[in-house]
Amino acid sequence: MQKYEKWTSERAIEIIAQHQDQKGATLPILHALQEVFGCVPLEAEPLIADALNITRAEVHGCVTFYHDYRREPPGRRVLKICLAESCQAAGVRALEKRAKEKLGVEMGGTTADARVTLEPVYCLGLCHSSPAAMLDKDVYAGLDEERLDELLKEAQA
Repeated sequence: MQKYEKWTSERAIEIIAQHQDQKGATLPILHALQEVFGCVPLEAEPLIADALNITRAEVHGCVTFYHDYRREPPGRRVLKICLAESCQAAGVRALEKRAKEKLGVEMGGTTADARVTLEPVYCLGLCHSSPAAMLDKDVYAGLDEERLDELLKEAQA
């Protein structure tokens, strides 16, 4: 469980400056901002664009193209369910539906008590033992309803 800093443009400018000289700096900057703030706020986009001398549209395109970037900080725990083809073939859609019902949120949503954010992920590299999920940084393979329920209980604790 990660604790995030409150957004300030001054802090964002510091983070951007630490990474702006890297080759292909846009993604490292976005990762660093999300690591510190829990998300990439819309207000960060012009700061990044100015520092890298690129358009706001280019920055916005990166933020919206990659599924891992968020606009709001997540809940205390993040449960990612793999929705890639192998997991779909192994029945993950039923598990996705179960998770959404039990948490009372859609994919990308956070529970009302801010305990759990449910997100899709499109491959965890565990295709040989699908379906798979990730709770925070721990991965779980060969999921069934019982194991999913255990993960949901752990996430909500």
